[in-house]
Amino acid sequence: MSLPIWQPDRDQVSRTQVAGLMRSVGLPLDPDDLEGSVRHFIRWSQQHPEAFWPAVMEDLGVVWTRPYQQVVDLSSGPEWADWFRGGETSIVLNAVDIPAAEIPDQLALVAEDESGESTRWTFEEASFEIDRLAQLLLQLGVGRGDRVACLMPMVGEVVFAMLATMKIGAIFIPIFSGYAPPSVRERLTDSGAKVLFTADVGSRRGQLFPLKSQADLAVDGLETLEHQIVLRRSDGSAPMTAGRDLWWQDAVEHLDGDAATEMMAAMDPALMIYTSGTTGKPKGTVHTHAGCIAQMGKELRYNFDVHQGQDLFWWFSDIGWMMGPWQIIGCWLNRVPFVIFEGAPDYPGPDRVWQVVERHRVTHLGISPTAIRLLMRSGDAPVEKYPMDSLRILGSTGEPWDRESYRWYFDRVGQQQLPIINISGGTDIVGCFLAPLPVLPISETSLQSPGLGMDIDVFDEDGNSVQGEVGYLVCKSPAPSMTRSLWNADEKYLETYWSRFGGIWNHGDWALIDDDGEWFLFGRADDTLNIAGRRVGPGEIESALIEHSAVSEAAAIGVPDDLKGTELVCFVVLHPSALEGETLRQQLVDQVVEALGKVDRPRAIYFVDDLPRTRSAKIVRRLIRARHLGEKDIGDLTSIANPEALESIGNCR
Repeated sequence: MSLPIWQPDRDQVSRTQVAGLMRSVGLPLDPDDLEGSVRHFIRWSQQHPEAFWPAVMEDLGVVWTRPYQQVVDLSSGPEWADWFRGGETSIVLNAVDIPAAEIPDQLALVAEDESGESTRWTFEEASFEIDRLAQLLLQLGVGRGDRVACLMPMVGEVVFAMLATMKIGAIFIPIFSGYAPPSVRERLTDSGAKVLFTADVGSRRGQLFPLKSQADLAVDGLETLEHQIVLRRSDGSAPMTAGRDLWWQDAVEHLDGDAATEMMAAMDPALMIYTSGTTGKPKGTVHTHAGCIAQMGKELRYNFDVHQGQDLFWWFSDIGWMMGPWQIIGCWLNRVPFVIFEGAPDYPGPDRVWQVVERHRVTHLGISPTAIRLLMRSGDAPVEKYPMDSLRILGSTGEPWDRESYRWYFDRVGQQQLPIINISGGTDIVGCFLAPLPVLPISETSLQSPGLGMDIDVFDEDGNSVQGEVGYLVCKSPAPSMTRSLWNADEKYLETYWSRFGGIWNHGDWALIDDDGEWFLFGRADDTLNIAGRRVGPGEIESALIEHSAVSEAAAIGVPDDLKGTELVCFVVLHPSALEGETLRQQLVDQVVEALGKVDRPRAIYFVDDLPRTRSAKIVRRLIRARHLGEKDIGDLTSIANPEALESIGNCR
């Protein structure tokens, strides 16, 4: 049974954004059965997309320059759903132009760098920067449908780069600034990008690194890449190629911002985000103007209950991860300012995140479970230094929670008063399949319920809906933000998402709906281990290990075995106060057996200092397995934030 860890304040529920939406569609909150009426509304939103999505767009105040004639056209099948058919609009019209005209002096953006210096822009100021940059892109010959990439640190200017690209009808491609040149080049080549935004230097834990030099290696000889626009952050000594490279500040200095916002068909592409590439060749997921507006605007408005003039949002993210564009577009559609932060969560000290929250009076904080586990290692003192009484909602995504870390986040950061809106979706839908509402009780580590309008379920191997057992997370009907195929790869798109269950989106995650209707995730289904004929997700094993008070993080992999086919090997990171030894190792083995059974008894448990993870904080089991088995070619490591963690794993044999 899932006992709630947090309950909504009944007096505040009626003032939430989702309560307003429910009233607008004729399904108001029932004060005598609050939970029942909300869950009825969730089901209604799944079953009536033709009524739900227009209601969301109207509630967001979306302006259409040409009204749509049909909510969704499924005549070509769910794989090719055509949303808001016939309509014209633009992300920039709704998220930049209108706010700049209506509330020009309201705070729009706060950017803080690693040194602690911050810059603030109002909506009018931000709009001016976007307009000047859009004008520059037009002068450089960029137009509707062209691709513009961005290899930049997480600075305020990434916001302007993204929205200036969308303003003129081009497609924006964010790339992690930590990628090595071959990985950057692969994305530029595949997309045929015409322009690359970059910077002369980036900053990482107090050290500058030559980002422009890395960008030069990536673009060398690329025929499609015509220009690099370089943000000057240092002394201006970075190498510049005449005719190709422009200093950002100099190029826009005398521009007046005379660039009209291009109106786009609802399903015209605005954003292309490549998958990480840690499991093979990266794939370009393609997202549209109306799709981004509908999904991102919806989630910030109803799941995070943002309010204009009251809130300041901060998701600890990178522009290369979907949460970067998600925050930018979702916040400004709702006229809410947000924080952009360049730096590590524990630099220069373990209190950095809490310091930023307190300094800027952040109301919404989103962060990954991995980052929380990292900060927990420093104890309670850093977080207890700051009241953080401005916070009202916490967020998380990226991976399944363990109970100890979740409770620390809830108890120490939220002081047992704030809901944790634990969301899960992916790059391929730039949004969430699972997303709690702050008007329903929330159970420990759960994702509570399906996102509004997302008709999701859990299927077994044969495509039957199941409850009380782990199965495949699926979506039974399309949603506006689902990727519009994959860039230049229609067959791969159909194979990846639609082939397993025929006309139903298979998301590739393990999920479970418990007997109380609460939702939980257990990692990627493609990481499944088959031990003695029994399929088990690594997330289940890792959760069992992390239940032990000594364990901070864990990773489970399968290794070849003559008898079982696969045997289980685990790697754990301990809390600083824990002592390694055979006694603890046996306790962890017993804990896995108790949770999952004797078949899943680990063959070995190794203690390591760290686990390799992507820059979006996902532990990379493929690399752990390859290093542990001594494979010589383990592939590209440029998407890995801490490749040094692989060294100790290589010694565990």
